[in-house]
Amino acid sequence: MSRRPAHVTSGPYAPPVPRTTRTVTSADGARLYAEIHGPESAPAVVLAHGWTCSTAFWAPVVRELATDHKVVVYDQRGHGRSPAVGPAGHSTHALADDLVAVLEATLETGERAVLGGHSMGGMTIMAAAERPQLRERAAAALLCSTGSADLPAESRVFPLRSPRGRRRAHRLMLRSRAPLGPVSPLTRSALKYATMGPGATAEQIEACARIVHGCPTAVRARWGTVLDGLELTGGAARLELPTAVLTGTADRLTPPVQARRLASVLPDFRGLTELPGLGHMTPIEDPGAVSGRLRALVQDHLRGTGTAATTEVPDGTRQKKEKTV
Repeated sequence: MSRRPAHVTSGPYAPPVPRTTRTVTSADGARLYAEIHGPESAPAVVLAHGWTCSTAFWAPVVRELATDHKVVVYDQRGHGRSPAVGPAGHSTHALADDLVAVLEATLETGERAVLGGHSMGGMTIMAAAERPQLRERAAAALLCSTGSADLPAESRVFPLRSPRGRRRAHRLMLRSRAPLGPVSPLTRSALKYATMGPGATAEQIEACARIVHGCPTAVRARWGTVLDGLELTGGAARLELPTAVLTGTADRLTPPVQARRLASVLPDFRGLTELPGLGHMTPIEDPGAVSGRLRALVQDHLRGTGTAATTEVPDGTRQKKEKTV
């Protein structure tokens, strides 16, 4: 029996066909798969996905933005179509290397972009904060459903009363090499509980499940080990470009306390968007909110000169609340 693709193949969550693809070589020789969507001369947005995901995760956001933006997406090392690397190739330093390599390979001379990072993708942007290439290439950033430190202590997948027990349970989850098994009603239910809000649709759950279950077990465990020991608050404090933060209020993996910490340390903070009732998978749960925030950053920092601390996001399918912290 042939294995199902690691993403849905029809509907709004199916990956659109890219204008072109690239193989990007990182500093240590790791090869990264990248796609470019949308008009060549349009303002550029570069998107980095999270742990256990792939370029397919950004499909509904790419679909919304690529009508009038150049959109670059790439598979983090070991994910999607980017080959796995040895154990030594898993670090926040490697994530930063990969991001700047993608920026150099996919943007034209002098071209700048708005960056968007979800979960580990947001951590990637924080890890690259002091890279000269990031400062030259990035006009602004959106940190989406992410955090900078203390993930095992602050996650709420296992809502244990004991802080020590909660930390231990989350560490075991992050480092686990247990196979997730085939996508089934039981695994869909577990994934929804851990990563999505109560209002997630069956289509959204299926899209996320296919992507997450497609991540190789060893890759998941190695990057989970990196997340277990994450400390990037200092990187966030040195991210000297206009940066907005977005979170779901029902996010169990990177709860809103993580977003509020980022808001308190970012040197050029441009507003916190809280999406009521949404979980960790915000680019799939509400792609309109995510693409709307990215559009606003493009308008302010690539197309215009606006410097307001917060920007209204166009209404999507759910009520949103945006505030400056």
